[in-house]
Amino acid sequence: MEKERTEVNDIDRSMYDFRYSEDDFYRVDEGLTPEIVLQISKEKHDPDWMREFRLKSLDTYHKLNVTDWGPDISGLNMDDIVTYVRPNTKMSAKWEEVPDDIKETFERLGIPQAERTSLAGVGAQYDSELVYHNVKDEVSELGVVYTDMESALTGEYEQMVKDHFMKLVPPTDHKFAALHGAVWSGGSFVYVPPGVKVDIPLQSYFRLNAAGAGQFEHTLIIVSEGADLHFIEGCSAPKYNVANLHAGCVELYVGKNARLRYSTIENWSKNMYNLNTKRAVCEEGGVIEWVSGSFGSHISYLYPSSILKGDGSRAEFTGITFAGTGQNLDTGAKMVHIGKRTSSFINTKSISKGGGISTYRSSVTVMPSAEDAKASVSCASLMLDDISRSDTVPAMDIRTDKADVGHEAKIGRISDDAVFYLMSRGISEEDAKAMIVSGFADQVSKELPLEYAVEMNNLIQLEMKGSIG
Repeated sequence: MEKERTEVNDIDRSMYDFRYSEDDFYRVDEGLTPEIVLQISKEKHDPDWMREFRLKSLDTYHKLNVTDWGPDISGLNMDDIVTYVRPNTKMSAKWEEVPDDIKETFERLGIPQAERTSLAGVGAQYDSELVYHNVKDEVSELGVVYTDMESALTGEYEQMVKDHFMKLVPPTDHKFAALHGAVWSGGSFVYVPPGVKVDIPLQSYFRLNAAGAGQFEHTLIIVSEGADLHFIEGCSAPKYNVANLHAGCVELYVGKNARLRYSTIENWSKNMYNLNTKRAVCEEGGVIEWVSGSFGSHISYLYPSSILKGDGSRAEFTGITFAGTGQNLDTGAKMVHIGKRTSSFINTKSISKGGGISTYRSSVTVMPSAEDAKASVSCASLMLDDISRSDTVPAMDIRTDKADVGHEAKIGRISDDAVFYLMSRGISEEDAKAMIVSGFADQVSKELPLEYAVEMNNLIQLEMKGSIG
């Protein structure tokens, strides 16, 4: 999102009423004022520097305009969005201590079953707070830190948080980054010491359950020199007849010769405005791998970015987007080459159905210092009917002639011959089309652990049947 500035109106400093709702959830009132931000800061027990950071971010928010490109988000009125909702429970490391109604919600989503099978640790956030967090002993014994952001901020890792928090995504980046800086709540903090390789993934799961609310979790991951980590993020929300907002922030620091794989499956409901910002920086020889599945949401702006700062660093982005009826999903990736002999690869697939709009938007920048850089972009779009739409908007800014850069784009429809062939084998037309779409998405699903690949394929099946609200 581009930065645009405008004159600031006088901020309304009238005190808002903070109260307990009938649902016994603590929530601040709708809107965005200094008093609301200060109340959130008080609830989070912020140190002084974070409180001032929030207020400065709020001031920046009021100075920035909404971007004038991409999907129309005029239907999102921040005066109607609740920025903080706290479940009436404390975070627990024991699943049996989580309240039954919250536990039942996560169990229906498969959390924490995955933890019991193949994960090194799980964090589960409900609205604005983590309600469950647990890390296996053998991972902790390696010196790996995996905790919630508030515990890191107010505990022994405060200085580490201060040194990294919103340094990759500054509040001045765009209006919703500034919003995040003002009202962020919840999220994950991960630190992997030098040389430590975490053999099984960590996971964080976010559930926004309150109508008319926003979720603003912050994820900060620091993978030190020579370390290796796979982190998985899942997101979901029920459907309401009012707008919900997701404006989280992910900052990933990949050290020298370190590797981080960051996998995401987002299954927001179709009243959700998904305005998330994700960014990584790689030092010399570092590797960042993004795997992304984007489903649901009414409107999305989502472009994970990789800054290849160190010589020989690498980035890969593999993603799929499915836009159904009433959805306008504007997604892609961004690569910035700074170091010598850096390389990046973007491989995306998008599917549109039932009048859905899918836009692929990418940016590749090769700086003058990035001699012998290599960049490759491949995007493919599949439209399932005559009323859907797919657009490709690539941008390349190459500032050295000592680089190898390529781009490939394909847009097409399901082959009638392929559908006929499958139907001739006794498969229904609906199942035949679903099989073709699953095959189209295979390059993404095979990059995920088995249980998450199954989840993504199930989501595709539901989208094909129009069953996701």
